Amino acid sequence: MSAEGKYIYCIINGREEKDFDHVGIGGREDRVHTVVFEDIAAVVSNSPIGQYPISRENTLVHMKAMEMFMEDYVILPVKFNTIAEGNERRSPQERIKLEILKARYKELKDLLASMSNKIELGLKAIWIDMEAIFMEIAGENKDIEELKKRISTGNSSRTYSQRIKLGEMVKKALDDKRAMEESKILNILNGAYHALRQNKIFGDNMITNSAFLVDKSRIKEFDNLIEKLNSVYKGRTKLKYVGPSPPCNFVELVITMRGGKDERGEESNYRI
Repeated sequence: MSAEGKYIYCIINGREEKDFDHVGIGGREDRVHTVVFEDIAAVVSNSPIGQYPISRENTLVHMKAMEMFMEDYVILPVKFNTIAEGNERRSPQERIKLEILKARYKELKDLLASMSNKIELGLKAIWIDMEAIFMEIAGENKDIEELKKRISTGNSSRTYSQRIKLGEMVKKALDDKRAMEESKILNILNGAYHALRQNKIFGDNMITNSAFLVDKSRIKEFDNLIEKLNSVYKGRTKLKYVGPSPPCNFVELVITMRGGKDERGEESNYRI
């Protein structure tokens, strides 16, 4: 990393260029500030040109910069590692103003309107006692229970294929049970959120890993429903409830300009 650019964290609604007492990515004490076009702005900090490692430290700085603006602004998250470079005609700041904010003004204004007064809340639901869950599966499925008995009384060298089949049956039954319980959880929350994103789950014991786009006016209602879930599933399921957070699961701007045209209609073979 040698040449200087502007690292972009998010787009916000705002008319004034401001400097903030918040350190940006890279560990150089570069301060976060805004680049403005009319009534929208990019939240940026000075940065060398290059790629930052996707480390916990770097992603946390990226997230913290967005969280700083959530209380007072509507924000549109920008993908991690987005750095505006200068060229022979324009500085990084000029390119952000003209080639992003001006060129994509209507798109950005529409997105800001769609995210107005909304925040992201996250919920992970995890089974506490997997031994109990597997016992439930066996009790609910006679074919699994009978096959387990045959394997336990048979010669281990002759039950290899049966054990493979049992594993497949248990896996399917576990997936079905997870889907059913996830549906019940989401049904309790249904109506209290604007949009839902069901993310990848990790491990056998995770039921759901979901993100919700919620109107700020309904946060208390959503909190109360989470408390209801805690009561319903107490002792069986652990709930991890996080937020408010930037709406990264619902909007993440990917800012690229390869082979397109700039605002003057000229071919551009650079990227931002």
